[in-house]
Amino acid sequence: MPRFFIDSPPVDGKAVVTGEDAHHMLKVLRMKAGESLILCDGQGHDYSCTFMQANGDTAECQVQEVLPSQGEPNVRVTLYMGLPKGDKMDFIVQKAVELGAVEIVPFLAERSVSRPDAKTLRKKCERWRKIAREAAMQCGRGCVPVVGEPLTQKQAAEQAATCDAPLFLYEDEREVGIRQALRGKQPRSVALMIGPEGGFAPAEAETAKQAGMQSVSLGPRILRCETAPLAALSVVMYETGNL
Repeated sequence: MPRFFIDSPPVDGKAVVTGEDAHHMLKVLRMKAGESLILCDGQGHDYSCTFMQANGDTAECQVQEVLPSQGEPNVRVTLYMGLPKGDKMDFIVQKAVELGAVEIVPFLAERSVSRPDAKTLRKKCERWRKIAREAAMQCGRGCVPVVGEPLTQKQAAEQAATCDAPLFLYEDEREVGIRQALRGKQPRSVALMIGPEGGFAPAEAETAKQAGMQSVSLGPRILRCETAPLAALSVVMYETGNL
């Protein structure tokens, strides 16, 4: 069943879809009066609706039932991702949203190969936010995860350290695994900091430690920068009962 987000809750049992979503409904899906769809207000509510009619470039819908969204985990996971090269971040954002991340924050690491200028980075962030929205609709999320403004590694570590479980995924960690760090705990918020190609420089590991993050390992194998966040998110969701 088609699923879209709306900017504000329905009024008097009626909801209006605008913008690109309305265009998709009317021009791509060519929905007809009486067809069913799901609208989500981004605040944890799903509205089972019937498409009524098009009014210019907007779509008017009748609410049939209100239900709590089922697609949100009970733990808030923020992914802090070192800027990778090419279009790898597109894939990372999409899959992180599917796995339950509530926020993705890119940061510039010492070993980041990609170093776009401010204008290019703004365009990339706009693209990542669009990808996050589309992924949220596809996988049944109850909100659209945020793609935050790019930070330095120090800023990202300091922000991540405010979470209940701030985890620094470090390839040189030999003692503590990510499951060990989470086992027996029920954190309300988790931060995952993952480096770009080439991992973290030793100075960055020290910066994360001084900020209050815990260094953890994902195991004996070195994962690609686009694989590591998916593995880490899967572990967090499993250990917290969300997978």
